[in-house]
Amino acid sequence: MSKLYRFIIILLTVAMCAVFLAPTIRWYFIIPAQDKVIALGSREQIRNYASRKAAADLDRISAAARAGEDAPEGMEFLVKEAKKINKAEKAPPPEKWDAAAALRIFADRQEAQNAIEDHYRNSIFALKNLQKNAVQLGLDLSGGLSIVLQANLSAYEERIGRPLNEEDRNDAIAQALEVLNNRIDRFGLTEPVIRRQGVDQIYVEIPGAADPERINDIIMGKGSLTFQLVDTDALAVFNSYYQSHPGTTFDVHGNLIDTSIIPDDCVVRGVYVKDRYGIDEFTGYTVIKKEIALDGNHIKDARAGRDNLDGRPEVSFQLDSEGADIFYKLTSANIGKQLATVLDDRVRSQATIQSAISDSGRLTGFSADESENLAMILRSAALPVELEVANQQTIGASMGEDTIYRGLYALLGGLGAVMVFMLVFYKASGINAVVAQVFNIFIMFSILSAFNFTLTLPSIAGFILTIGMAVDANVIIFERIKEEFMLKKTRKAAIEAGFNKAFWAIMDANITTFIAALFLSQLGSGPIQGFAVSLAIGVFSSVFTALFVSRLMFDFGTDVLQSKRISISWRIK
Repeated sequence: MSKLYRFIIILLTVAMCAVFLAPTIRWYFIIPAQDKVIALGSREQIRNYASRKAAADLDRISAAARAGEDAPEGMEFLVKEAKKINKAEKAPPPEKWDAAAALRIFADRQEAQNAIEDHYRNSIFALKNLQKNAVQLGLDLSGGLSIVLQANLSAYEERIGRPLNEEDRNDAIAQALEVLNNRIDRFGLTEPVIRRQGVDQIYVEIPGAADPERINDIIMGKGSLTFQLVDTDALAVFNSYYQSHPGTTFDVHGNLIDTSIIPDDCVVRGVYVKDRYGIDEFTGYTVIKKEIALDGNHIKDARAGRDNLDGRPEVSFQLDSEGADIFYKLTSANIGKQLATVLDDRVRSQATIQSAISDSGRLTGFSADESENLAMILRSAALPVELEVANQQTIGASMGEDTIYRGLYALLGGLGAVMVFMLVFYKASGINAVVAQVFNIFIMFSILSAFNFTLTLPSIAGFILTIGMAVDANVIIFERIKEEFMLKKTRKAAIEAGFNKAFWAIMDANITTFIAALFLSQLGSGPIQGFAVSLAIGVFSSVFTALFVSRLMFDFGTDVLQSKRISISWRIK
């Protein structure tokens, strides 16, 4: 390969790695700590924060408007928004865009406050997305979530219609463990700890600053999706009663006090939609049949997408043969009636059946994230037994911040010691190895960030090991070059022969190590898998830096600096 192509490949690699590593650098070194705390909060906390900030900022800019001043510092975004609205309405701009002019663009005080709140909401959710794209720290470095799930064996017993024996209970828990493993793996959460605890509990540890609501969607949610017919006549009676008795219709637990107002085969359920923050917002009640028209377990495939007409998030699904037959009979017999989509006892959408539907359909009424989560849950199978959260807590790092510093010190110490050795033993040529080592570390962390891997102590151990392996490739090359140079070859010939003869020795050693790492990553789990992944990444990057970067630096000295000698050994003058 020509030097130009090699140089272009290295430049492209540097550029790609910089792009991949940018979210990690921004999140851990640039974003202020207080902003991180807000971004990692729950959606309710984010909503409360944005609402408070919007109210306070509106008071500030209103005071500035009364005083005839410009927009206060930090509120230039509202002036930009006002300019956009003014341009969209094709209205003449004011003589001066001060605080008063910006506020006059909005219809009323509430509209201005909503614009300010949208600014804070978008900024915080952008930080949330940034954190998801950064390198995640494992439970042993940054803590995480600890959840104890309780299996509702009584409900499972009622569902199958017979008492459970010990084998039934063990099978139900084992299946639940398998489904949870599938769900967590498919949602991109790495190195979780999932194990059985006692007779009917499951213990889950998820490392890193995981979003509790996202975890709830995956683990806590039963994923029980059903289709049930809406009883419009009963709904009309209920609405009339509820308007007359708004305070005495339900008890403190949300149960209907007077059950006679609806038929025995019906039940009242709340209807929910997602607000701007992705939080369930109650919009009213509906009355549905208790009988499940179609169970979500008949869904064999589900994909998240968007409606072609209005762009709303939706989930397209395919039914198995039994489900297709049930759904066709259901929709054929109930054309013109409403069908409710019920997820975990909450009605998410109500649609009128227009025609008979066979083996496929679409679900709407969900946010984009919830559509993705629901599609994942439906594809990874329903839980055989309902799981309820017995205990959930955020836990700190198991070994504290001292562990992080010890791991980094070991990594930097090993790197420093190797660099010193290469500079002392191989003189100026050791600079090539030093640059290759730094580039090697850069590539490894970039790949971690690109694939959103979790960094743990075993991962750091894998990186430390690859430092030694990376310098080993340089040692083989340097020794070959020394041998060729001592045969009185020119610098250019010695370098070319040295790299050519060292190539297969380096490849053989690294290919065997990569195969071992590949098997460890596939067959191992938890810390073993983390070590294997970091080792595999290190093998790839060390070969690249040794054969590409180091070679290009030697060629630069030969062709550009016109060097005739090689400073590679104390024995060669």
